[in-house]
Amino acid sequence: QLQLVESGGGLVQPGGSLRLSCAASGVTLGYRAIGWFRQAPGKEREGVSCISSSGSTNYADSVKGRFTISRDNARNTMYLQMNSLKPEDTAVYYCAAQKYYGGSCSYGMDYWGKGTLVTVSS
Repeated sequence: QLQLVESGGGLVQPGGSLRLSCAASGVTLGYRAIGWFRQAPGKEREGVSCISSSGSTNYADSVKGRFTISRDNARNTMYLQMNSLKPEDTAVYYCAAQKYYGGSCSYGMDYWGKGTLVTVSS
């Protein structure tokens, strides 16, 4: 059964760091585009970062220079390293993956995790 399970969320002070993980089962993350999204209270879900099947990455302007996406194909896990966190980063973070191999970040995602809450507050 296909599953994406996020972990690593929690409460952190402004300026702090967190690393989110997304473990996959029933699907191989390698060779397909994968990404992180977030939804803040009262707002629509937005894309945070994506890594394509070829390894190219992109980031939302609001997180550039602070967040880093990566994947470990051997562990079938993707990560989002978040540094210099701000209160406006508070949201539920979701990992997602495309169904087919070889995709770019221009396409939509097919598989979704249930999310992990990140709260940035003093």
